[in-house]
Amino acid sequence: MRIGFNPNKNQENASLMHFHQIIIPVFIPSQNDYFKDSLAILKLCLESLFRTVHKKTFITVVNNGSCDEVKNYLQELYLEKKIHEILETTNIGKLNAILKGIVGHNFPLITITDSDVLFLNDWQKASYSVFENFPKAGVVCPTPSSRSLRTFTANIYWDNFFSKKLAFSKVKNSLALKNFAVSVGNPNFYSKAHLENYFTVSNKNEKAVVGAGHFAGTYRGEIFNSLEVKYSNYKLGGSSENDILDIPVVKKGFWRLSTEDNYAYHMGNTLEDWMHDEVSKLEQNSTEVDFNIKSMQTSAKWVFIVKNKIFGKIILNKKIMKYFLIWKGLSKEQAHNYLT
Repeated sequence: MRIGFNPNKNQENASLMHFHQIIIPVFIPSQNDYFKDSLAILKLCLESLFRTVHKKTFITVVNNGSCDEVKNYLQELYLEKKIHEILETTNIGKLNAILKGIVGHNFPLITITDSDVLFLNDWQKASYSVFENFPKAGVVCPTPSSRSLRTFTANIYWDNFFSKKLAFSKVKNSLALKNFAVSVGNPNFYSKAHLENYFTVSNKNEKAVVGAGHFAGTYRGEIFNSLEVKYSNYKLGGSSENDILDIPVVKKGFWRLSTEDNYAYHMGNTLEDWMHDEVSKLEQNSTEVDFNIKSMQTSAKWVFIVKNKIFGKIILNKKIMKYFLIWKGLSKEQAHNYLT
């Protein structure tokens, strides 16, 4: 039997004091074998966030079936009000965990990050600057990659095909690229050509690197308002990241970009001394930031098909891309090495 009137009925939610959400899916089922250092690395990841984010940042952690030690650690952080939300699930897969973090909120900006990322000072400021200077930016990665130029980037080439704003620029932090290659277990991930130049789009104020990686990226929140794919059959990998994190960006006509300089490190699953050193250097961010992302009219379905399906099939073909890169400033040898 219900007695009385629920005071929350017909009440609108108060305006949020946060405008930037960070979603971190965490899967650490044990502290053995592959996962033996994962809790320590998670702690460094979160500490780097606590030190670098501004006060209007809302941190969501999705505990995707982790062991009790991880669960207890996250609960302590929640009670200390260092993180704002913990979602507990069984191991439903990385992308499904991310979707749970998105649903029920309406943030203008959403950063989706792996739990082994070490964030550096000013990563938010640098990301906002890309959104500000490139109104078509749909996702911004704080770690540029020379190899990202052929991953869901056809619409950038269509929009800037004849423009001098699309050109090769000297890599700003080649050491960061080398460190990323080592962190993924492939020191030769980047060739000499990749370490020297990357493909950028520019305006009078700033450059941004073409393409964006998955391990950390800040998205326009509106991209997830009408997702066609709301469940992934994969625990990890498969087509899940493309379907949920990549295609929705370009379907709405937005670009996938990265900051010109490096603002985050990938730690992997093995703890190393340099990670503690980098976190100890971070300065506490105590700023209150206001940033209003410019709204953009999204593209029609036929525009997506023309730019990304038809034109994309042509321009992203390696043989054709090689000549495009030469036209945009690379030598024949550099273009060949860039695509191998």
